[in-house]
Amino acid sequence: MPIKSLRSVSFLIVALLTAATAAAQPNSGKADAEIRIGNIMPYTGLLAAFATIGRAEAAYFDMVNERGGINGRKIKFISVDNNSSPREALERTRELVEKEKVLFMFGSFGTPDNLATRPYLNEKKVPQLFIASGDEEWAHPRRFPWTMGWQPAFRTEGRVFANYIQVAYPDRKIAVLWENDQFGRDLFKGLREGLGDTAGRIVSDLAFDVSDNSIDSQIEILKDSGAEILVFNGSPAKAARAIRKVAELDWHPVFLLNNAAASIASALRPAGLQNAVGVISSAFLKDAGDSMWKEDPAIRAFSAFMDKYYPDGDKDDGYALYGYAAAETIVQVLTQCGDDLSRENIMKQAASLKDYRPSIVLPGVEINTGPKDFRPIKQMRLVQFDGDAWQPIGDVIDSAFTSLPGDN
Repeated sequence: MPIKSLRSVSFLIVALLTAATAAAQPNSGKADAEIRIGNIMPYTGLLAAFATIGRAEAAYFDMVNERGGINGRKIKFISVDNNSSPREALERTRELVEKEKVLFMFGSFGTPDNLATRPYLNEKKVPQLFIASGDEEWAHPRRFPWTMGWQPAFRTEGRVFANYIQVAYPDRKIAVLWENDQFGRDLFKGLREGLGDTAGRIVSDLAFDVSDNSIDSQIEILKDSGAEILVFNGSPAKAARAIRKVAELDWHPVFLLNNAAASIASALRPAGLQNAVGVISSAFLKDAGDSMWKEDPAIRAFSAFMDKYYPDGDKDDGYALYGYAAAETIVQVLTQCGDDLSRENIMKQAASLKDYRPSIVLPGVEINTGPKDFRPIKQMRLVQFDGDAWQPIGDVIDSAFTSLPGDN
């Protein structure tokens, strides 16, 4: 073969190898100038109240970019709507990975939605980080090494409620109203586990579907059971209806409300703040509306952030706080990555957080992860609504005392 032809073939091989190498590197080419992050949110549909999380995260990344980005790279946050549908969540996730070329998925909402996408993302070795769901399924590093949750487990929250009931109201009958899905079942399971031999004090429990237009009949049945404690586990809209109906019936149970539904903006205010006085929930983030944090530097920074980057948001919406804190955590992970933004290193750094405290978590709450520990936040505390804000009850509870079996 002539020398000229050999050189042409050599150049072609080099070009092909270079193209193949670039294609294999998710952070090559355009990604050198930006970090592409994918996210699925229910911007429409039955769970649209939670979309505030995605909006707050997008605003946080806008702030980070304005300040120069992370290690000189800007963040491209691509958050898309799945209409509260797991099937659409999988379709949109495929598009984000294969067409938008996102480096990883972050903060996607919901248990069914993330369960639907988990097999695909693990097969593709794409990090699925800091899922906006408290399901236990996000803490199995051996079976699903590319998936990690963020918030405390729903089942742990149920155990915390049970411990509180046993100490504060040891002789009262309990009723439970829970959402008929894995989210609802997890907290109910933890409640029963926490009550142990006294679980017989649950005199009535009823489920409802997310699509139900009314839960009035369930509330009436639970009231007639003679229960003096009502544990609610569901979405903010249903929580608002439950609180209103309890007030209409002139029923005055000790009302325990799951953390995911404890937004003042999305649940308590629609229920009527006067009706929500005395409601008890759990928390791991500071309450921006609580006067005790009025001069707290982190809350002042959050307030300034909302004014500048998310002016249409509600500072009393706990989901805005949630999105802010989750985004702050992923920025910490990316900062730790330095110049190595491979998917492998992103997962390694996510599993290497030591005594990390996002600025707006409650005192005593910190994030620790490891190769066998995919449960970032393990602490929470009980709070009670006083008509204006959530006030703390007792000390921070470490979920080590209510540990769950896991793939650790």
